Amino acid sequence: MSEAPALRLGGVEKVYNAGRPNEVRVLRGASAEIAAGEVVGLVAPSGAGKSTLLHIAGLLDTPDAGTVEIVGQDVGGASDKVRTAARRGLVGFVYQFHHLLPEFTAAENVILPQLAHGIARKDADARAAMLLDRVGLTGRAEHRPAALSGGEQQRVAFCRALANAPRLLLADEPTGNLDPETSDRVFDVLMELVRDTGMAALIATHNPVLAARMDRVLHLDQGVLA
Repeated sequence: MSEAPALRLGGVEKVYNAGRPNEVRVLRGASAEIAAGEVVGLVAPSGAGKSTLLHIAGLLDTPDAGTVEIVGQDVGGASDKVRTAARRGLVGFVYQFHHLLPEFTAAENVILPQLAHGIARKDADARAAMLLDRVGLTGRAEHRPAALSGGEQQRVAFCRALANAPRLLLADEPTGNLDPETSDRVFDVLMELVRDTGMAALIATHNPVLAARMDRVLHLDQGVLA
């Protein structure tokens, strides 16, 4: 029996201000599947609903209709408890801005999600050290975010997203806040991490060069994925 897709969206609908004169239908039956180990780009104009789609796929928001399955689990309309557990254990997030906790070191920012997921401190320390080494930041592990460059901050954010070994990585313009050279280097690191772990990744980007390096690209047009 073949493995279930890392992510399956089935007819996802999202409407804001439903039934009002200013009703906005952001998603209109959006459907897609992403397999384990696959890197998929998500491209759409600003305001077309990319972030809404990512939030629904990552269980930060609920669809008004349709299904969201992660590794075969139908979790789109599950209870808050089930959704929270799935989000912590199955999904990793990377945003355009790193959102690291400023009072904690790089290592601590990678350790904390693991502790929240019930991982023993010794094991969390070891995994954080391993991930930071993979992205070339062993020597910066004890630095706080303010002492890191933009590219270093984003690499720490990648490590934090991978801290709990998710099956699905969702990234919203992960290099959009970096200069072109740094963006390329950071994207190389992201692709290497995704390929080596075998997770699936859905990466929203406005950058056609980066999109062309992915396995395929989904276009969000008038609320429909194609």
